[in-house]
Amino acid sequence: MGLMERFRNMEATEGTRAGWAQRAQRSAMTSLTGAEQECKQRLFKRLVKMLDLSLLGGLDDKEARAQIQQVCEQLMAEEALPFNAGVRQRIVAELQDEVLGLGPLEALLADKTVTDILVNGSNQVYVERQGKLECTSLRFDSDRHLMTIIDRIVSGVGRRIDESSPMVDARLADGSRVNAVIPPLAIDGPMLSIRRFPEDRLTVENLVQIGTLTPTVARLLEAVVKARLNVLVSGGTGAGKTTMLNVLSSFIPHRERVVTIEDSAELQLQQPHVVRLETRPPNVEDKGEVSQRDLVRNSLRMRPDRIIVGEVRGGEALDMLQAMNTGHDGSLTTIHANTPRDALTRIESMVAMSGFNLPARALRAQVASALDVVLQVERQEDGKRRLVSVQEINGLEGEVITMSEIFGFEREGLDQEGNVRGQFKATGIVPNFYEHLKRRDMDPGLDVFQPGRGV
Repeated sequence: MGLMERFRNMEATEGTRAGWAQRAQRSAMTSLTGAEQECKQRLFKRLVKMLDLSLLGGLDDKEARAQIQQVCEQLMAEEALPFNAGVRQRIVAELQDEVLGLGPLEALLADKTVTDILVNGSNQVYVERQGKLECTSLRFDSDRHLMTIIDRIVSGVGRRIDESSPMVDARLADGSRVNAVIPPLAIDGPMLSIRRFPEDRLTVENLVQIGTLTPTVARLLEAVVKARLNVLVSGGTGAGKTTMLNVLSSFIPHRERVVTIEDSAELQLQQPHVVRLETRPPNVEDKGEVSQRDLVRNSLRMRPDRIIVGEVRGGEALDMLQAMNTGHDGSLTTIHANTPRDALTRIESMVAMSGFNLPARALRAQVASALDVVLQVERQEDGKRRLVSVQEINGLEGEVITMSEIFGFEREGLDQEGNVRGQFKATGIVPNFYEHLKRRDMDPGLDVFQPGRGV
């Protein structure tokens, strides 16, 4: 089924999503009073003493929660607690989350509308919904309680956090990205940031539906990926680079072998032949570190058809460029940058970090030869993430890498609700890779590039 036909067959699911949001928000924003919290802590201490936690680990989640509920109800009956059924139910649910999950965070993790969870010490928890931050009423019992949750997260992926290593990147079982910073680096107590990804992976149809890109641009990007052009996705923090990379990767033919390289595994590729590699931090003795650069170099020995680097941050940029220039066409990667031009400048700086002292012209020639297309994504003030520019790298003229913008998002102001108004337009430039697409029977048509044409 072609992209346009798939776009026509899309069904709106806003009502279902709104129902999720309402139910999860009610759950997440309900908190226990002081007396109820004190009772919960007392029950938790008795619960831990009574339960065989090692035995619970061998049960599935449903059975384990049922056993905890049974013991909690017994304890509450013994203490004759003066609480109604609703409060008792909340206490049991929080105790289940304390033993089996991530405590107060479980309610937020169950909320499908939450995209970021930001914990600023034990007494302040923010969330992001639809691009906007809001403060919740959730609290941790203490900094020690928060530290227990952080340690549970990082130990689950074989990493550690303590005074000698007070920063860590990790991930949750659902692929959510986790960053934690603890004292002495964090002055006001442990800090925890969770960047969540949808359980149902966003597709190109979803991005068209929410206005990130248009069907015409989506069809062109599909042709670019299938034609094995090298693509760099550029954008700021939280701009949607990983989401765009996931969508681009969905266009890779299933017959190809794909190797992904990430600091923390986040990509959700659907191809059957995918090799996922992840960096490893040094151990307690400051040994055993495996960097992205090590993995990029090793991936060249693994017979990849495509190499996808989650994000270039350092010396691995040089190895990535060399891979793109030595037969590994169709590679994809992302970079933090505010404009496509800044993205190329940052790559030059990263290559310098590799220790190789290349002349500026030689380095820029490598960049111009390796990369074909730069996509700029941006999170705008209305909270929506958009593709704002599609640019082709033409080559090197003198000391300067030349670029041409093919499509751009033209802003037309804000509406009464504060939403950004605008449309994607062609600049009138026909890209050099147009002939390459035609030779591969992927001709998008010259009319797509007509100047000023809305796409």
